[in-house]
Amino acid sequence: MDFDARSAKAMAPGEHIIFKSYPGLRLSATDRHRTWTYRYKSPVDDRMRQVIIGRWPSMSFPAAIVAWEKLRDMRAGGVDPALDKKQQRQRDNEAKALAEADAGRVVYTVRQLCDDFATGYADHHRKRKGAIETLRMFETMLGEFADVEAATVTRAMAFDLIQGFVSTAPVQASRLRCDLGAAWDYAIDAGRLPESSPNWWRLILRGKIRSKGRMIDGERIGTAKRVLSDDEIAEVLRYFSGKRSVVSDVLTLYLWTCTRGAEIVQMMGAEISQEAGGYWWTIPKHKTKNARHANATDQRVPLVGRGLDVVLARKERYGNGYLFPQTRNPAKPIEQKYVQEYVYCCMPYSKIKPDEFKVRCPVSHWSPHDLRRTARTVLAKLGCPDAVGEALLGHMMPGVLGTYNRHQYDEEKRVWVVRLADYLESLSFVV
Repeated sequence: MDFDARSAKAMAPGEHIIFKSYPGLRLSATDRHRTWTYRYKSPVDDRMRQVIIGRWPSMSFPAAIVAWEKLRDMRAGGVDPALDKKQQRQRDNEAKALAEADAGRVVYTVRQLCDDFATGYADHHRKRKGAIETLRMFETMLGEFADVEAATVTRAMAFDLIQGFVSTAPVQASRLRCDLGAAWDYAIDAGRLPESSPNWWRLILRGKIRSKGRMIDGERIGTAKRVLSDDEIAEVLRYFSGKRSVVSDVLTLYLWTCTRGAEIVQMMGAEISQEAGGYWWTIPKHKTKNARHANATDQRVPLVGRGLDVVLARKERYGNGYLFPQTRNPAKPIEQKYVQEYVYCCMPYSKIKPDEFKVRCPVSHWSPHDLRRTARTVLAKLGCPDAVGEALLGHMMPGVLGTYNRHQYDEEKRVWVVRLADYLESLSFVV
């Protein structure tokens, strides 16, 4: 039959109207609505199905015919309109669920990963200075890369970040690469990154970052390790003997004990003892560079000659506390950096404090740590066995040798420190 609006309005609930000219199209009535539907046999499984087209009178009869024609063509093409609509609804629901999940998902950024590594590992397993440097490096070198989702970092992204520093700061680039590799391992171990996440930092530019050496006064001085000659040692000692006692004393201990600057400035009077063989400085394990190694021990350093004179004079003045205390806060030692900066100010090429440093050091291009290297070189020249020399430096023996040889070389240390002190005193021009 043709559509008649009055008949549609008069339909009782449960009745429907069919249209012979449009097979499967019908108008069904309920208590509240009149609904256009398409009823058909599914081309998929031959079951009778129907799909809602729209509601009358919002959808007119001609509009219902247009929609019916599209559904009929779909069926003719082997598509079940009802199943297709159901599947589309499922796809839409899944997409909505994924969108909601993404909206509620907390993105784990590179910044958060690095912060977790700094607070969860570096703060507990590195010395305070190293932990602070790690955090500073992350904060100053990552830039916008810190906001990237850690799990999405690609090999190319990692390469670009490190390569950006290689030409200008190769040493920092190498350190950043190393610490990011450690941070990624930490995040994977902690379950904050999937176990399958690649650690590109361990792979990119491996063995390809080379330092170009220090730049001083616009001149590249290379990567050679500085060792002072005998005449230069004498000149340095003579020059600093008239300078501030704290700097002169620290530099003296570099040469007469072979120890590290960080260990010297943290020396305490309580660590000095007089034993049958002479005076000893026992550096607690936690103050040494080997503190992270389980089989490391306290470092025993014999004190003789000028080194002993410096220590005893300071112990008499400061007692059992820090022998190199800060002026404003004696409860804390001076920083190693203070001595390094002071020595730099004394260099001929330094432009810092020209009034205070009118007379510059006659020996140029060296740093306090070079004195430790110089002392070790002098020991080798005197014939000191490597095992004793390395023990004096506080180096741990590598591999199997370090595992089985636990001798502390105390007697041998004193023998060779005495010979070192005698040699230093014998140098010409030494005051």
